[in-house]
Amino acid sequence: MSEAVNWSLDGKVAIVTGAAPGGIGETYARTLAAAGAAVVCADVREDGAQKVAADLEEAGHQALGAGVDITDPDSVEALTRATVERFGGIDVLVNNAALMATLHRGPVLECDYDHWKLAMDVNLNGAYLMTRSVVPHMRERGGGRIVNQASGGAFPAATLYGITKIALVGLTTTLARDLGPSRITVNAIAPGLVESEAGKALVPEGSAFRETMKRVVAMQAFAAPEELAGPLLLLTAPAGNWITGQVLHVDGGWILRP
Repeated sequence: MSEAVNWSLDGKVAIVTGAAPGGIGETYARTLAAAGAAVVCADVREDGAQKVAADLEEAGHQALGAGVDITDPDSVEALTRATVERFGGIDVLVNNAALMATLHRGPVLECDYDHWKLAMDVNLNGAYLMTRSVVPHMRERGGGRIVNQASGGAFPAATLYGITKIALVGLTTTLARDLGPSRITVNAIAPGLVESEAGKALVPEGSAFRETMKRVVAMQAFAAPEELAGPLLLLTAPAGNWITGQVLHVDGGWILRP
């Protein structure tokens, strides 16, 4: 190889939604900051987002904590403006914010329609609104990286949550084709069960599903959020320039289940 593989995000600006403490978004924000990016930590829990940003700044990184309601176009546009005003542009968007543990888990036709709409609004429409808002700024920078948080639970989709996530995969592949000419890559990470706060709430210790997972997953059934750091860096750093329209399954082999 004539040049070393480039994993640096020096000079890049990233937005991570759902970046309050205790979730995968916090790990994503720390990963991007460690790679050199200025990171905007955004969450509906503004105090949590500001806490993560303050921790990053204390560690010597550039960061901004901001509140956002990703279902509200005005709130999304305000976040984009604040990012550009603070850091001058946008290069990376990680659409991580989602509802999971609180969603209806029974037969979907028994789900209250307002609940259905809320799930779609947060897990699908939020990613659409965020992407629509930041793409013009990525084009100004000559390209960008968008990473959507899908789920192993979408393959196959057997719950309301899974339905929202397989829909997000469809948005990912469509946007990858649309935005490729602008040198904007769009990919998705589909995690297995992660020991985040939401993951522990969804599958508590001693639950029947947790025991089932231990039997059907090829490797360990549950992972720390840090197991997703490398995949995120691959999809956001220059090393991953030629990857787009893909779903990266990071699940210990859960997708291989019979």
